[in-house]
Amino acid sequence: MVGRYCSEEMLYIFSPQFKFTTWRKLWLALAQSEAQLGLPISKRQLSQMATHLDDIDYNRAGRYEKKFRHDVMAHIHTFGDAAPLARPIIHLGATSAFVGDNTDLIQLRGALEHIRSQLITVIDLLAKFSRKHKSLPTLGYTHYQPAQLTTVGKRATLWCYDFVVDLIELQHRIETMCFRSVKGTTGTQASFLKLFEGNHKKVLRLEKLLAEKMGFKKIAPVTGQTYSRKIDANTLATISGIAQSAHKFCNDIRLLANLKQIEEPFEKSQIGSSAMAYKRNPMRCERATSLARYVISLTSSPAMTAAEQWLERTLDDSANKRLAIPEAFLAVDAILNIIANVVDGMVVYPKVIASAIDAELPFMATENILMAAVQAGGDRQKLHEIIRKHSHAAAAQVKLHGKPNDLINRLKADPAFEAVDFSGVLDPKKYIGRAPEQVTDFLRDTIAPLKQKYRKYASTKKSKLKV
Repeated sequence: MVGRYCSEEMLYIFSPQFKFTTWRKLWLALAQSEAQLGLPISKRQLSQMATHLDDIDYNRAGRYEKKFRHDVMAHIHTFGDAAPLARPIIHLGATSAFVGDNTDLIQLRGALEHIRSQLITVIDLLAKFSRKHKSLPTLGYTHYQPAQLTTVGKRATLWCYDFVVDLIELQHRIETMCFRSVKGTTGTQASFLKLFEGNHKKVLRLEKLLAEKMGFKKIAPVTGQTYSRKIDANTLATISGIAQSAHKFCNDIRLLANLKQIEEPFEKSQIGSSAMAYKRNPMRCERATSLARYVISLTSSPAMTAAEQWLERTLDDSANKRLAIPEAFLAVDAILNIIANVVDGMVVYPKVIASAIDAELPFMATENILMAAVQAGGDRQKLHEIIRKHSHAAAAQVKLHGKPNDLINRLKADPAFEAVDFSGVLDPKKYIGRAPEQVTDFLRDTIAPLKQKYRKYASTKKSKLKV
């Protein structure tokens, strides 16, 4: 993930520097809030803490952890060495989950916000692609067999809407995320009630002050020692949803690439195969589907962790969380960067698409031809049987002999259809229904309001990731 796939922004969110500076920010915010509420904590102590939020001596912390076998205590002592005046009041009243869980929530929120900006980019690119190709007819496929016509733009709205659903779900996770704040060792806030000599109002005020300082409006109403691991499970389910949408999109592009109708970008000097020089493999989409399967598989870990928690807490969540949650976010970060790159440079081949339509449209046009012949005085049932026989004969020419579809010529030559005007019967635009109008409606009614709502979250810079 670090060396090959992920953006610097997402890597930083799950980096040791982000984690441990956030621990120090939490300790500072706790001390500031406690001082505001009357505990004897001096401005000099707070100032010294504030001066040493980022300059973490990791070697020193490592030595302390080897000695104590406790990561939080190791960093408390390391921070105390950097801010000796504050040593007596660092972590006052708190338990390890104070820094651990609150930092996890801050990371989750930051990672979700980063993914949000990437989703907005992908949705915007797919919307532009849909608009550009909204009227370009193409074969629809059901069961991966030729079906009624659609348009290239309409198909792209299906990809786009999947990501819209993901964005709405992701925004819900951001808006409803609650901070743990100060809850104590078993969630009863007993240590803080002791600090404030039984003053319940000050404990509640402390909780709110800390949450405000860390940028949270909502606080978990109750917790054990840790915030509910349902938060992790629900968040990973949302991330998995994005991976599912990405997988579907990329699989479709891989299928269309095989048909030579649409391809992902292919660099001028890119090599598709070490042996077959002509190959243009869809390697970006293949990479994204590979990573998407990984993300989907990771969702089982936080779900089982949430189920496995005992009473007020156990510690069998920790090692699993450190692996599953960052890896899922890092992988989705890579996936969305890949997809943005693919959509931004996607290549459409209208002539190949038209050729595929020409091979199948005669069969699809038979219903219109049948109606025209009936309107000209023919017997519907007899005409249906004639069309059936000609269709099978034409299909045999295509499948058994590799020849072009000659169904229309057969029908033109049959006296039963001499009254039918065949001019324009093979115009693909007569068979795309409301596809162009659906694209227009989708862009106006769904995408435009969404872009207005989320415009402040959109990223203005392009990813530096090599895809």
